[in-house]
Amino acid sequence: MANFEFTLIFSLPDAEADPAAYIEALGAGGCDDALIGIGLNGRIALNFNREAEDAAAAISSAIVQVRAVIPGAVLAEASPDFVGLTDIADLLGFSRQNMRKIMEQGGYAFPAPLHQGKTAIWHLASVLRWLKERKRCAVDAGLLELAQTTMQCNLYRAARDMDTGLQRNIAGWLR
Repeated sequence: MANFEFTLIFSLPDAEADPAAYIEALGAGGCDDALIGIGLNGRIALNFNREAEDAAAAISSAIVQVRAVIPGAVLAEASPDFVGLTDIADLLGFSRQNMRKIMEQGGYAFPAPLHQGKTAIWHLASVLRWLKERKRCAVDAGLLELAQTTMQCNLYRAARDMDTGLQRNIAGWLR
């Protein structure tokens, strides 16, 4: 068994619902290994520290438990996934400057960001894999597994929200 720390953010079925109403029930429903954030009406965030055989088991069991307590809750985001250079540096114990240097030296081989602007955003799993394979950096296998699983959750959510006709068009463009 391994320990996985991750955050799941859900949209509640009633956008006006006070998420505080669910705190007791979530604890009783098996989410007693999570810190619960209730900053916005209509959203609830749970930061889990869960023991499981693998990251997929940890995350899937958490989603099932939340949805059992809050039927109709929809996963809005799973993390760690979307990260900037500072986040990556913090996770790996690097300085931000060193992480930026690694990114710049990687050139076109470094994973492309999802968003490139004042703050660039990457999928954590893509950067961790690149660092492990190309730079031979010591990357925690559990963190990589967790990042790959949360990325898949977020990609699935994004695809689910996409118009099916547009999905077919994009699939054709990318062949």
